[in-house]
Amino acid sequence: MFFRKKKEEPKAEPVKKELLYRENIKVGCKADTQENVIREVGQMLVDSGYVDQPYVEAMLEREKSFSTFMGNGLALPHGVESAKKEIKASGIAVMVFPEGTEWGAEKVNIVIGIAGVGEEHLQILAVIADKMLAPEATEELIKGDVDTVYRMLSGN
Repeated sequence: MFFRKKKEEPKAEPVKKELLYRENIKVGCKADTQENVIREVGQMLVDSGYVDQPYVEAMLEREKSFSTFMGNGLALPHGVESAKKEIKASGIAVMVFPEGTEWGAEKVNIVIGIAGVGEEHLQILAVIADKMLAPEATEELIKGDVDTVYRMLSGN
């Protein structure tokens, strides 16, 4: 016949990536505006293939409605719920500010951008919060190099 039924392409499974790569860790960062920091950590997630570009704007949108400051010098920016479709794989990106950077009315030393497929973001948040509960852990991360941060947050 003239009209052949087009073969359906099999749907691609979500790409399985490591949660954290060394290239997604920046230590010794200098203070910047909160918006610029979110854009930078978000761009790291984009560049690593965890998210599509619109996710970065969704991270900024989340911060406008609800601060991602967690206490203990830690901020965990992530996108709003409607941006879930922009996430291709779960992953994190880390920026360490030894001298701190302004985060609204607070000062943070560690910013961890998060993208989680489905409900994985809740698991990621829980694991990070658990690891960062002790002030000593924060101090170790602030003073640590890329390998120290990688070891502490990836468990490798």
